[in-house]
Amino acid sequence: QDQLEESGGGSVQAGGSLRLSCAISGFLINPKCVGWFRQAPGKEREGIATIISSGDGPTYYADSVKGRFTITQDNANNTVYLQMNNLKPEDTAMYYCAALSSKKRLLGPSNRYDRDWREACRTFYDYNFWGQGTQVTVSS
Repeated sequence: QDQLEESGGGSVQAGGSLRLSCAISGFLINPKCVGWFRQAPGKEREGIATIISSGDGPTYYADSVKGRFTITQDNANNTVYLQMNNLKPEDTAMYYCAALSSKKRLLGPSNRYDRDWREACRTFYDYNFWGQGTQVTVSS
């Protein structure tokens, strides 16, 4: 079964650290990139970190987490990690990992399926496989 499964969430005090894991299984996913998203109550979902699955895995971060969070991947074990340091109460949210699969057709601005996949990864656009989420709570 093709799926992503997050783990590692929990409760921590401000300034603390957590490491989230995203285990990827199945052959259909075959990701171009894997990213982490989060959604706090009453707020829109936010893409915060992503890593290109091939080569040296360039990474991209939202400004809100840059310098505090690090995304890495273990391709041998099909797992992507998010190391979160210096956590703040505003980091409290449900965290999801998601993948943009190689077969996903990406609609471009001209209404044709010609969007560049690297741009889609970098801008957290149209990821099509999602995990169930893991809760992170940071207390002050």
